[in-house]
Amino acid sequence: MSGLLRPLLLNLAEAGLLMPLWTDKIGQEWQRNAARLWPIEPALLKNEWQLMQEQFPHSNMGDVTEFEADLRHTDRKDKHVAAAGIAGVAKHIAQPISVLTWNLKDFSRSELRKQQLGLIDPDRLLSQWWATQSSQLQQHIDATVQELFSTGRRQPEPVVAMLKRDRLFRLAGCYERLMQTTRTR
Repeated sequence: MSGLLRPLLLNLAEAGLLMPLWTDKIGQEWQRNAARLWPIEPALLKNEWQLMQEQFPHSNMGDVTEFEADLRHTDRKDKHVAAAGIAGVAKHIAQPISVLTWNLKDFSRSELRKQQLGLIDPDRLLSQWWATQSSQLQQHIDATVQELFSTGRRQPEPVVAMLKRDRLFRLAGCYERLMQTTRTR
């Protein structure tokens, strides 16, 4: 996940709006891909992963290999992601549980439904929440952006531009409309 989206989702989780589920394999994959995509030291990513583990101690589903066998139509490289959700259902972590990914095509919706899982991309999820929680989401977006600026992780720029850069186009539209309404009052 991108530079804004991951910290935003973690801040929303900290506020109790969602509960992230992952495995060590997901963490290793995230660290490897982030180091490949951005100029970030692997030690920093490892430290960030450790902080996530400490902040959300119940999020790691452990070894989920046993749940992968039930996934025949999900892309073999992504079975571990869906298996984390299945483990969450098996442990009665929270309902409903959805696989949150940009790679929707790699997952079989009908197969996930049979496992009591949803499938949604981050932009659709956040823009759907906007209808009932716009004030709370706007506060978390603003706080996350300020945190990124103040720690030097991102250079100051308009929030809408940051949302669009992170492919959160629907959410950017919702945020922009709110800001326009606020300015005209």
